[in-house]
Amino acid sequence: MVHKKTGALALVAALLLSTSAFAQDKRVVTWNADYDPIPLAAAEAMIVDFEAANPEIDVVLTNFDHEGYKNAIRNFLTADAPDLANWYAANRMRPFVEAGLFADITDVWDANGLNESLASSVLSSTIDGKKYAIPYTYYQWGIYYNRDAYKAAGIEAPGEGGVTWEQFLANCETFKAAGIDCVTTGSSALWPVAGIFDYVSMRTNGYQFHSDLAAGKVSWTSPEARAVFAELGKLQPYVTANHAAIDWQDAAAIFVQNKASHYVMGNFAVGVFKEGGMTNDNLGFMVFPEITAGVARAEEAPTDTIHLTSGAKNPEDAKTFLAYMASADAQTKWNAAVGQLPTNSGSSVDAADPFLTAGFASLSTATGGIAQFWDRDAEAEYAKAGMEGFQRFLVQPEALEEILAQLEATRLRLYPM
Repeated sequence: MVHKKTGALALVAALLLSTSAFAQDKRVVTWNADYDPIPLAAAEAMIVDFEAANPEIDVVLTNFDHEGYKNAIRNFLTADAPDLANWYAANRMRPFVEAGLFADITDVWDANGLNESLASSVLSSTIDGKKYAIPYTYYQWGIYYNRDAYKAAGIEAPGEGGVTWEQFLANCETFKAAGIDCVTTGSSALWPVAGIFDYVSMRTNGYQFHSDLAAGKVSWTSPEARAVFAELGKLQPYVTANHAAIDWQDAAAIFVQNKASHYVMGNFAVGVFKEGGMTNDNLGFMVFPEITAGVARAEEAPTDTIHLTSGAKNPEDAKTFLAYMASADAQTKWNAAVGQLPTNSGSSVDAADPFLTAGFASLSTATGGIAQFWDRDAEAEYAKAGMEGFQRFLVQPEALEEILAQLEATRLRLYPM
């Protein structure tokens, strides 16, 4: 059963849900979410399958519009909580965990072998050693490359394992000599440069450092943070020069026109690349190169999650549904419907889509952790300050000291010691 509520009706929907739901004879699990039409249809199909396997349980989904959900979630979690609520992994769920609004579901993970099947998402689902989320869908970021640009520059395209950081930078110099941007991006909206920074940060110091940096726990003037900018500075000369004045779609046009060889971007951009004329024959994908030897490979993959609320009225049946959401079969079906990737390594993806299969392989084997993207991992004001700093550095690397001082001042203001 699905209730559809939007905007100003969001809180009212949450408060009325229990009346309509518990009027039924079966045991009821209530679930609040904020799905667009395609994932909503996938959710409805999952509910049908789950109820067929568990006929004694009804799952009642109340669906909100995105903005209404963001505005209402804290209210309904404190006033009249559903059993389950959708949100996001890692630092985005931390405020609700620390406020005691999301419940510990470590037992669900342990009982269903999820530490193995959801291994790539363990870190992003864990706070202080306890699990608080079931991740069920994500999409990969990485480096998309233009095979035609490689041919034009006389460079051999990357193999299955990608290239080393040293080789990548050497190739960038060759591309520059050929008049081709090695890396393109459009950062007028800021967020695209965060993808580049996140990868350089994780490849330099690892997932935990990067997560702590996004959470305001690490000084921007620390040797580790400076090391990130040192590596980013090696890439800076090869990034599209006017990126701060264009948006990401403009950069996509540069990429598909063979004026750039690489684009650090999420899988959602593949459709745009193909609309521009690229095909599976000249579009490739590789993971971001290793920078510091021995640092476990982490990946960028914004992850949608479902949570047991601390105010759940039917926690045991809700946990049964969570285990179902975590299963390989359910995640295969869900993600096939929405065109994203399952977090369960036992799931499957469309073998005919080389970018989904490459992304699934990269994420399923990412033992270093899954980051959620800078503007999800960091609090809103802090995230914006960071992205402004990343953008400025890629335009004015000589302003590094001023950038770091500004970022550190912001950190100390938002996270006083």
